[in-house]
Amino acid sequence: MRIAAVDDDLAQLDLVKAVVVSMGHDCHRFENAQALLRLLPKETFDLFIIDWELPDIAGPDLIRTIRNMAVAPVPILMVTNRSDERDIIEGLLCGADDYMVKSSRVGELSARLMALLRRGGHLPPAQEVTWGPYRFLAQDRGVWINGEAVTTLSNKEFDLALIMFRNLGRLLSRAHLIEAVWGIGADISSRSLDVYMSHVRSKLRLRAETGYKLVSIYSHGYRLEDLGPARPGTAT
Repeated sequence: MRIAAVDDDLAQLDLVKAVVVSMGHDCHRFENAQALLRLLPKETFDLFIIDWELPDIAGPDLIRTIRNMAVAPVPILMVTNRSDERDIIEGLLCGADDYMVKSSRVGELSARLMALLRRGGHLPPAQEVTWGPYRFLAQDRGVWINGEAVTTLSNKEFDLALIMFRNLGRLLSRAHLIEAVWGIGADISSRSLDVYMSHVRSKLRLRAETGYKLVSIYSHGYRLEDLGPARPGTAT
């Protein structure tokens, strides 16, 4: 998962990054709110960790801004030195999903992050997941459409397809997709990603006739749209 942490305390950022990386996720660190806000029109994240006392914008105001900008709800954890009950109430009412007072208890931070990711549907997928006519088997890396196996999908194409289905209706940036499939710092160009996504669209027939359409958003990334009635994924 792609997690953004905003805090002007570099030691706290180092601690958060260590916890996030130990959980197997990618951590993007920001020392002020504006640095994050400049990226949000083109970048996407799976979870935000936000301090209250930021040098430019107060944490609650940053959270309200993120909520107004976000296309789809993303979990937000506020981590701050403020422990007064009134502050906790304000932090939760401004849009944070959870509130934690800063400490060195990395186990608590890890548990809270895991709970938020699970609540947001961002934990690793179950062995079998279905959306409408599409069935994914994670262990076998197999995909079926209306019971017919798709035999030409490569491993990377499978990963991209599953990410898009698990984020149905959500715009994912190119950088988000590249990091999720190839890792941070991977030497993969946007053009190469476009080629992979074109293969995914073609091989899985992600066009209007199947009820699911893979859309490219110019200069941003991709979104998988459900064109029919709501059909939430089911897992076993």
